[in-house]
Amino acid sequence: MIGGGWPVSSVGGAPTPCPEVPDIAVVLVEGGPPAGDEPDAAVVGEWRASWGRADHAAAVEEVRQAIARGDVYQVTVVGHAAAPFTGDPAAVGARLAAVPGAPWAGGISGQGWAVHAASPELFVEVRHDVVTTRPIKGTSARGVDAGTDLAAYDALRLSEKDRAEHVMIVDLERNDLARVARTGGVAVDELYVVRPLAGLWHAESSVTAQLRPGVGLAELLSATFPGGSVTGTPKGAALSEIARREPVGRGPSMGALGWIGSDGAVRLGLSIRTVAAAADHVHLWAGGGVTWSSNPEDEVAEAAAKAAPLLAALAGPPR
Repeated sequence: MIGGGWPVSSVGGAPTPCPEVPDIAVVLVEGGPPAGDEPDAAVVGEWRASWGRADHAAAVEEVRQAIARGDVYQVTVVGHAAAPFTGDPAAVGARLAAVPGAPWAGGISGQGWAVHAASPELFVEVRHDVVTTRPIKGTSARGVDAGTDLAAYDALRLSEKDRAEHVMIVDLERNDLARVARTGGVAVDELYVVRPLAGLWHAESSVTAQLRPGVGLAELLSATFPGGSVTGTPKGAALSEIARREPVGRGPSMGALGWIGSDGAVRLGLSIRTVAAAADHVHLWAGGGVTWSSNPEDEVAEAAAKAAPLLAALAGPPR
């Protein structure tokens, strides 16, 4: 299993709030992906956000102005919160197993630290010479009953704003994969399919590419990392905006977490819906993509909706 984040400090922004967690970590196992940790007794205290709703909304508006100037087309703005905890770091994060519909969930731990993700998003998967990525952009909270849930589904399915945001990232992912693909080997197999993932409605696409002969993991990650859905587009300009706007580094979040087989198979989920526990504090990150048509208050609410399933799982009683 491999985990890796990218501190915003690496592009000139704020430092990571959990420097105890390494940027890259590898655990060697036999027989496939390791089993998850058991969520033993642990107590999580009161959460404190690194910025308030007003500051988050102001950052969204500043990104909108950057879009108006033509600096960027889209930027993913991410917030952070932390809470004290007692207990085993790995046990705290293992509670995320309670988050439903997270096919790329997983965890990794070391001496005094642990990272767990209830991730609904595939970053890259390699089987034989085909690489797949499944970008997610577009989110709606699930309804409390069948009627409101169907309304939430339809609202996302028909949203022009979310579809435009989504297609930008699909195009970015196509361009990233084209850097390592055979000529004409990139395809969009699914586009803007709304699915229930990680306790929310999400719009998901599937992009595949036939790899050029000789392309290895290092070249693949160089072409695709960090994932476009957690940066924005153009990627370099979006990273610069992120570094200027976010008050706390992303640390191990918004990176990759998954499994690499001895046969060359690669399965890396995007480390979104991520919790890092270290030095008696647990950290989580959540955000969303900002476009010109974004409403700042709606973007703040979307980030809160994404964090809600994680907060509920972390607050649950030990099993």
